[in-house]
Amino acid sequence: VFIAQSRASGSHRDLEDEELTRIFVMIPKTYTEEDLREKFKMYGDIEYCSIIKNKTTGESKGLGYVRYLKPSQAARAIEECDRSYRAILAEPKNKSSESFEHDYYSNNMRPELRGNTLPFCMQPEFCSFEKAETRIQEPVSKRLSVISRLPFIQEQLFALFDLVPGLEYCDVQRDPHTNSGYAVIQYSTAASAIYAKYKLHGFEYPPGNRLTVIFLEDGNDSSE
Repeated sequence: VFIAQSRASGSHRDLEDEELTRIFVMIPKTYTEEDLREKFKMYGDIEYCSIIKNKTTGESKGLGYVRYLKPSQAARAIEECDRSYRAILAEPKNKSSESFEHDYYSNNMRPELRGNTLPFCMQPEFCSFEKAETRIQEPVSKRLSVISRLPFIQEQLFALFDLVPGLEYCDVQRDPHTNSGYAVIQYSTAASAIYAKYKLHGFEYPPGNRLTVIFLEDGNDSSE
């Protein structure tokens, strides 16, 4: 879709290169750039690999970039690589990696979705929620309630919420009187649940049907 939109709008090759050939992945902190290249070379010709490191300690943050020569190769890598890599298209180079990380890890990101694309957080521990931030006024928990005017298909709803790491279970129920959809979702951490709630509340699934996502009391101390 990205490739088709880029070509349909007459975008310059440089834009295509910048936005469609570089992917962002989550990797073990022990990986070297050579390890990263070895894992992703099967999907196409790699121009370069880089690992994001802590500027102070020099240690890997467990994140990296892989730049391919062709958009089709990057698309193949995203589709076919192991899901543990959480591969997505990277932001253009004119946006700093720190800014890109911040967009994915903090709760200060814009809650609206661009169309039906779903950028997701990498690992719950990377999601930094500022303690001084006062936007979240409601009690939070690791458990979510999902409501829809249309019934859910278990496998599809599970796949949608599993885009956010840490999904523990997805229990789909159906009201026989109204035929509406209802599900209970639980994550391993409150950080994952917060991210899922603010990214998927109002998400159209299927198109034209907006999801309502709210926190459910799970018996734990929400102040954590």
